[in-house]
Amino acid sequence: MSIVATMRSPQVMKVLDRLYADAELDDSRRPSVPENATAQQRADAMAEVYLPISPQGGDLLYALVRNGKPETVVEFGTSFGVSTLFLAAAVTDNGTGHVYGTEMSAAKIAAARSNVDEAGVGEVVTILEGDATQTLAELPGPIGFVLLDGWKDLYVPVLRGLEPRLAPGALVVADNTSFATVAGYLDYVREPANGYVNASFPTGDGMEISCWTGRS
Repeated sequence: MSIVATMRSPQVMKVLDRLYADAELDDSRRPSVPENATAQQRADAMAEVYLPISPQGGDLLYALVRNGKPETVVEFGTSFGVSTLFLAAAVTDNGTGHVYGTEMSAAKIAAARSNVDEAGVGEVVTILEGDATQTLAELPGPIGFVLLDGWKDLYVPVLRGLEPRLAPGALVVADNTSFATVAGYLDYVREPANGYVNASFPTGDGMEISCWTGRS
Protein backbone atom coordinates (compact mmCIF):
# COMPACT_ATOMS: atom_id res chain seq x y z
CA MET A 1 0.00 0.00 0.00
CA SER A 2 1.28 3.49 -0.83
CA ILE A 3 2.27 5.59 2.17
CA VAL A 4 0.04 8.34 0.81
CA ALA A 5 -2.92 6.02 0.23
CA THR A 6 -5.42 8.21 2.09
CA MET A 7 -4.01 11.62 1.15
CA ARG A 8 -4.12 10.90 -2.58
CA SER A 9 -7.25 8.76 -2.53
CA PRO A 10 -10.06 9.83 -4.90
CA GLN A 11 -12.38 10.22 -1.90
CA VAL A 12 -10.15 12.79 -0.16
CA MET A 13 -8.99 14.54 -3.33
CA LYS A 14 -12.57 15.04 -4.51
CA VAL A 15 -13.45 16.90 -1.32
CA LEU A 16 -10.23 18.94 -1.33
CA ASP A 17 -10.69 19.92 -4.98
CA ARG A 18 -14.23 21.10 -4.25
CA LEU A 19 -13.19 23.09 -1.20
CA TYR A 20 -10.27 24.79 -2.95
CA ALA A 21 -12.55 25.69 -5.87
CA ASP A 22 -15.11 27.17 -3.48
CA ALA A 23 -12.38 29.07 -1.63
CA GLU A 24 -11.47 30.96 -4.81
CA LEU A 25 -14.55 33.10 -4.15
CA ASP A 26 -13.30 34.18 -0.71
CA ASP A 27 -12.51 37.74 -1.76
CA SER A 28 -16.10 38.31 -2.87
CA ARG A 29 -17.47 36.90 0.40
CA ARG A 30 -15.16 38.66 2.82
CA PRO A 31 -17.13 41.12 4.98
CA SER A 32 -15.93 44.23 6.73
CA VAL A 33 -15.38 43.34 10.38
CA PRO A 34 -15.01 46.09 13.02
CA GLU A 35 -11.62 46.15 14.71
CA ASN A 36 -13.23 45.94 18.13
CA ALA A 37 -15.28 42.84 17.25
CA THR A 38 -14.98 39.89 19.61
CA ALA A 39 -13.57 36.57 18.42
CA GLN A 40 -17.10 35.15 18.26
CA GLN A 41 -18.37 38.13 16.28
CA ARG A 42 -15.49 37.76 13.85
CA ALA A 43 -16.19 34.05 13.48
CA ASP A 44 -19.86 34.64 12.78
CA ALA A 45 -19.11 37.41 10.27
CA MET A 46 -16.63 35.18 8.42
CA ALA A 47 -18.91 32.12 8.39
CA GLU A 48 -18.86 31.90 4.58
CA VAL A 49 -15.14 32.61 4.12
CA TYR A 50 -12.93 29.52 3.72
CA LEU A 51 -9.45 30.88 4.56
CA PRO A 52 -7.80 27.57 3.57
CA ILE A 53 -4.22 26.53 4.04
CA SER A 54 -2.28 26.39 0.77
CA PRO A 55 -2.01 22.99 -0.97
CA GLN A 56 1.76 23.02 -0.41
CA GLY A 57 1.21 23.87 3.23
CA GLY A 58 -1.23 20.99 3.49
CA ASP A 59 1.29 18.58 2.03
CA LEU A 60 3.83 19.81 4.57
CA LEU A 61 1.38 19.16 7.42
CA TYR A 62 0.75 15.67 6.10
CA ALA A 63 4.48 14.92 5.87
CA LEU A 64 5.24 16.22 9.37
CA VAL A 65 2.43 14.25 11.00
CA ARG A 66 3.32 11.10 9.08
CA ASN A 67 6.91 11.40 10.24
CA GLY A 68 6.22 12.25 13.90
CA LYS A 69 3.26 9.90 14.40
CA PRO A 70 1.74 12.04 17.17
CA GLU A 71 -1.08 10.52 19.18
CA THR A 72 -2.77 13.89 19.71
CA VAL A 73 -2.96 16.53 16.98
CA VAL A 74 -4.48 19.94 17.79
CA GLU A 75 -5.75 22.32 15.12
CA PHE A 76 -6.61 25.87 16.15
CA GLY A 77 -8.94 27.23 13.46
CA THR A 78 -10.73 24.46 11.56
CA SER A 79 -12.92 26.61 9.27
CA PHE A 80 -14.36 24.33 6.54
CA GLY A 81 -11.87 21.57 7.31
CA VAL A 82 -9.27 21.89 4.54
CA SER A 83 -6.24 21.61 6.82
CA THR A 84 -8.16 19.06 8.89
CA LEU A 85 -8.27 16.74 5.89
CA PHE A 86 -4.47 16.80 5.49
CA LEU A 87 -3.99 16.13 9.21
CA ALA A 88 -6.64 13.43 9.34
CA ALA A 89 -5.24 11.68 6.27
CA ALA A 90 -1.83 11.54 7.93
CA VAL A 91 -3.26 10.18 11.18
CA THR A 92 -5.26 7.61 9.23
CA ASP A 93 -2.19 6.46 7.29
CA ASN A 94 -0.16 6.31 10.51
CA GLY A 95 -2.75 3.95 11.94
CA THR A 96 -2.71 5.82 15.24
CA GLY A 97 -3.65 9.20 16.67
CA HIS A 98 -6.57 11.65 16.69
CA VAL A 99 -7.13 15.19 15.39
CA TYR A 100 -8.86 17.73 17.63
CA GLY A 101 -10.06 20.74 15.66
CA THR A 102 -11.41 23.97 17.12
CA GLU A 103 -13.95 26.35 15.63
CA MET A 104 -16.32 29.08 16.84
CA SER A 105 -18.68 29.29 13.87
CA ALA A 106 -21.55 26.80 14.15
CA ALA A 107 -22.04 26.88 10.37
CA LYS A 108 -18.39 26.04 9.73
CA ILE A 109 -18.42 23.25 12.31
CA ALA A 110 -21.34 21.57 10.56
CA ALA A 111 -19.67 21.97 7.17
CA ALA A 112 -16.29 20.71 8.40
CA ARG A 113 -17.83 17.63 10.01
CA SER A 114 -19.68 16.89 6.78
CA ASN A 115 -16.49 17.34 4.76
CA VAL A 116 -14.32 15.01 6.83
CA ASP A 117 -17.09 12.41 6.84
CA GLU A 118 -17.47 12.68 3.07
CA ALA A 119 -13.71 12.21 2.71
CA GLY A 120 -13.87 9.08 4.85
CA VAL A 121 -11.66 10.33 7.71
CA GLY A 122 -14.31 11.51 10.18
CA GLU A 123 -13.56 8.75 12.68
CA VAL A 124 -10.18 10.29 13.56
CA VAL A 125 -11.50 13.87 13.91
CA THR A 126 -13.24 15.66 16.77
CA ILE A 127 -14.16 19.32 16.29
CA LEU A 128 -14.51 21.27 19.53
CA GLU A 129 -17.01 24.14 19.43
CA GLY A 130 -16.24 27.44 21.11
CA ASP A 131 -13.32 29.51 22.34
CA ALA A 132 -10.17 27.41 21.88
CA THR A 133 -8.56 28.86 25.01
CA GLN A 134 -11.40 27.16 26.90
CA THR A 135 -12.28 24.09 24.81
CA LEU A 136 -8.66 22.92 24.72
CA ALA A 137 -8.12 23.43 28.44
CA GLU A 138 -9.24 19.90 29.37
CA LEU A 139 -7.65 18.10 26.41
CA PRO A 140 -5.23 15.53 27.87
CA GLY A 141 -1.61 15.35 26.84
CA PRO A 142 0.89 14.59 25.64
CA ILE A 143 0.17 16.71 22.56
CA GLY A 144 2.57 15.94 19.74
CA PHE A 145 1.51 18.33 16.99
CA VAL A 146 -0.21 21.73 16.90
CA LEU A 147 -1.43 23.76 13.93
CA LEU A 148 -2.17 27.43 14.61
CA ASP A 149 -4.41 28.79 11.86
CA GLY A 150 -7.17 30.70 13.65
CA TRP A 151 -7.34 34.32 14.81
CA LYS A 152 -3.78 35.62 14.82
CA ASP A 153 -4.08 37.55 18.09
CA LEU A 154 -4.89 34.26 19.83
CA TYR A 155 -1.85 32.30 18.61
CA VAL A 156 0.18 33.05 21.73
CA PRO A 157 -2.65 32.54 24.28
CA VAL A 158 -3.65 29.23 22.67
CA LEU A 159 -0.06 28.00 22.56
CA ARG A 160 0.69 29.11 26.11
CA GLY A 161 -2.35 27.17 27.29
CA LEU A 162 -1.12 24.02 25.54
CA GLU A 163 2.53 24.21 26.60
CA PRO A 164 2.18 22.27 29.88
CA ARG A 165 0.85 19.34 27.84
CA LEU A 166 3.23 19.47 24.87
CA ALA A 167 5.31 16.33 24.41
CA PRO A 168 9.10 16.79 24.28
CA GLY A 169 9.92 17.48 20.64
CA ALA A 170 6.33 18.41 19.76
CA LEU A 171 5.98 20.42 16.58
CA VAL A 172 3.99 23.66 16.42
CA VAL A 173 3.18 24.97 12.94
CA ALA A 174 1.85 28.51 12.54
CA ASP A 175 0.29 29.58 9.25
CA ASN A 176 0.17 33.07 7.68
CA THR A 177 3.41 34.21 9.27
CA SER A 178 3.86 36.95 6.66
CA PHE A 179 0.90 38.78 8.23
CA ALA A 180 1.81 41.74 10.45
CA THR A 181 -0.63 40.41 13.05
CA VAL A 182 1.59 37.34 13.58
CA ALA A 183 4.68 39.39 14.51
CA GLY A 184 4.04 39.07 18.25
CA TYR A 185 3.76 35.30 17.96
CA LEU A 186 7.02 35.07 16.02
CA ASP A 187 8.74 37.17 18.68
CA TYR A 188 7.46 34.74 21.30
CA VAL A 189 8.54 31.46 19.72
CA ARG A 190 11.86 32.89 18.48
CA GLU A 191 12.87 33.96 21.98
CA PRO A 192 15.20 31.11 23.06
CA ALA A 193 14.11 31.37 26.68
CA ASN A 194 10.59 30.29 25.68
CA GLY A 195 11.75 26.81 24.70
CA TYR A 196 11.45 26.54 20.92
CA VAL A 197 13.79 25.86 18.00
CA ASN A 198 12.36 27.39 14.84
CA ALA A 199 12.48 27.24 11.06
CA SER A 200 10.55 29.33 8.54
CA PHE A 201 8.94 27.65 5.56
CA PRO A 202 8.14 29.86 2.54
CA THR A 203 4.85 28.43 1.34
CA GLY A 204 1.52 30.21 0.91
CA ASP A 205 1.54 33.20 3.25
CA GLY A 206 4.44 31.76 5.22
CA MET A 207 4.67 29.06 7.88
CA GLU A 208 6.78 28.81 11.02
CA ILE A 209 7.74 25.37 12.31
CA SER A 210 8.69 25.32 15.98
CA CYS A 211 10.02 22.36 17.95
CA TRP A 212 9.21 22.36 21.67
CA THR A 213 12.32 21.69 23.74
CA GLY A 214 10.91 22.88 27.05
CA ARG A 215 12.04 25.67 29.32
CA SER A 216 15.11 25.08 31.42
